Amino acid sequence: MSSHGDPIPMISRACGPLSGTADVPGDKSISHRSLILGALAVGETTIEGLLEGQDVLDTAAAMRAFGAEVTDHGGKSWSVRGVGVGGFAEPDQVIDCGNSGTGVRLIMGAMATAPISATFSGDASLNGRPMARVTDPLALFGAQAVGRAGGRLPMTIVGSQMPVPVRYHVPVPSAQVKSAVLLAGLNVPGKTVVIEAEATRDHTERMLAGFGAEIAVEDTEEGRQITLTGQPELVPQHIVVPRDPSSAAFPVCAALIVPGSDVLVPGIGLNPTRAGLFTTLREMGADLTYENTREEGGEPVADLRARFSPDLKGIEVPPARAASMIDEYPVLSVVASYAQGQTVMRGVRELRVKESDRIDAMATGLRANGIKVEDGEDWWTVTGRGHGNVQGGATCQSHLDHRIAMSFLILGMAAQSPVRVDDGGPIATSFPIFETLMADLGAQVSRANG
Repeated sequence: MSSHGDPIPMISRACGPLSGTADVPGDKSISHRSLILGALAVGETTIEGLLEGQDVLDTAAAMRAFGAEVTDHGGKSWSVRGVGVGGFAEPDQVIDCGNSGTGVRLIMGAMATAPISATFSGDASLNGRPMARVTDPLALFGAQAVGRAGGRLPMTIVGSQMPVPVRYHVPVPSAQVKSAVLLAGLNVPGKTVVIEAEATRDHTERMLAGFGAEIAVEDTEEGRQITLTGQPELVPQHIVVPRDPSSAAFPVCAALIVPGSDVLVPGIGLNPTRAGLFTTLREMGADLTYENTREEGGEPVADLRARFSPDLKGIEVPPARAASMIDEYPVLSVVASYAQGQTVMRGVRELRVKESDRIDAMATGLRANGIKVEDGEDWWTVTGRGHGNVQGGATCQSHLDHRIAMSFLILGMAAQSPVRVDDGGPIATSFPIFETLMADLGAQVSRANG
């Protein structure tokens, strides 16, 4: 089933050239953080271009439950009247975060050092995901977590009455964990320090600085060290959310594999901690160019032009790049299916604890469509068949995972036989206009009759 309703079977068929402009939605990571930091500021934050997918709408509802005034003014213009750092009220009801691991983990961090309690839940997928990676460091501040066996939702977080600053080494590359610790550190006297061995997406650090927090980032022998001085008065901001590179990945990758395609995807955020997929595609021989490079709201932005690329080659993706493209490996594996030779992806253990086990989900579906895939705990390889040789014809399981569903629909756009997805409903969590946007470009994606 989808996260918010009955299953929506979908089917994707081979199509003619994709062409036109793909206006993808706002960045999901920045949208979540805009709402949360707006709720922790004093005064009114305005947000343009907010992603209005279900994940972000659930975070907006959560901020209301904690006492912030969150208003949708229409036309993707939103405002948040915040309650200040430490000003969260105790919610009256369970906080439902739907399908969003980012939302629940960041919100847990934001409330863990306030003297309140909150109970969190989600859909079947989210309730199966591990939360100990966040609740363990939050316990160092003095917060308590009571949940199901294995550290899973539903879970109650009891905020610390007298929080203490923390120095924390993030054990695995995770922007969610890093961000949860930094958000918890906002309401703590003194300095909270987070050290990560590998740089992960840095939207939280950039946005904290923009809201007026005292935050310093430096490279040390231990790794990238972020130091946050607690108990600031955050200053409300006007935020223009760049378009989401993770969403842009789908029309970009579709254009690369569908003959004759030429697609422009404007205004895409190219933060270096997020742009690993596009670097990888170019190394594979993709005709992918950056146009009109610029900076908006402290984030690098460009228009991406993607054209059909019939001579893609398999490569070995550097493991150090994994953190900058962790959400894009499923659709990369689709492009790899149309390349010549083997694409090797290592250092990707994190994929096994996303909305689904993404390695297993993609490996199973690709094999059903005639692609050779090998996988291990922390790696997988896809042996491409080259343009025109992908069989297709299978029905793939989305496992309540929006990126799995969209990836298999992209696969079908150049396959010999249509590709079906058992449930496209979860796509609404991050890319609610996916179906219409792709259709406007010329794709043949539609609801199936089962």
